[in-house]
Amino acid sequence: MADTLQRFLFENASVRGELVQLDATWRAVLERHDYPPTVREVLGESMAAAALLAATLKLRGSITLQVQGSGPISLLVVECTSARTLRGIAHWNQDVPAGDLHARFGDGRLVITVDPGEGMERYQGIVPLEGANIAEALDTYLERSEQLATRLWLAAGQDRAAGLLVQKLPGLAPDADAWTRVTTLSATVTPTELLELTPREVMHRLFHEEDLRVFEAEPVSFRCSCTRERVEQMLRQFGRDEVEALLQEEGEVAVDCNFCNQHYVFDAVDAAQVFLDGTQPHAGPTRH
Repeated sequence: MADTLQRFLFENASVRGELVQLDATWRAVLERHDYPPTVREVLGESMAAAALLAATLKLRGSITLQVQGSGPISLLVVECTSARTLRGIAHWNQDVPAGDLHARFGDGRLVITVDPGEGMERYQGIVPLEGANIAEALDTYLERSEQLATRLWLAAGQDRAAGLLVQKLPGLAPDADAWTRVTTLSATVTPTELLELTPREVMHRLFHEEDLRVFEAEPVSFRCSCTRERVEQMLRQFGRDEVEALLQEEGEVAVDCNFCNQHYVFDAVDAAQVFLDGTQPHAGPTRH
């Protein structure tokens, strides 16, 4: 089954695992932007990672993985919601070489933002971007954030992005050596196996001697949260004067969503309707 998140638990071991494979979800991102292979690889790995990390959190909001750099790739952003919907984008400004994260991003930083949902405070963690790949960078971030011990393995190709996560749960387990054994077995997985085998085949290949409890697979999909209503909210934040000045200069207000390439156009009548209720600009973040 494509586009799924598969969760499993090691019995008597206080360790859990997740496998994700993104097929149509990943292709939906690629259809909207023509990424070179070296950008495509790191974006696909980041999308798989965001899906895995979101599934470890008990929230109704979203988690955003963002990498900012001074090198060929200047920005990468991936968002995954608690509904298992994903979107992602990357910006690059020159030829992006193969190599480690420094070769692709230059001096950079990794930002993880957890938004628990409406009315709850967001949490954001920021660390220097370090490691050969996104999996190593996230391993470092999770270690520094003093969360539960977690390891990731990620892969991305033209048609699929995939990943494996294992996490040590709190509390003492009857099997004291389980964490070391699970991470050692997990580290033998190859990018080809993650991309070409089914989740159950991967689990059998890695953990056939372990006692696993496998849960029902959950669907994952591409979805952008942009809407015309959100764009109208953004225009209200800009203010009536600024919007009217743009209308006089351009004849219309055009807004493009970077994530999904949706094109929103407002003429003078549309803009007047936006401000018809007299709403004034107000403080607060907007996504677009």
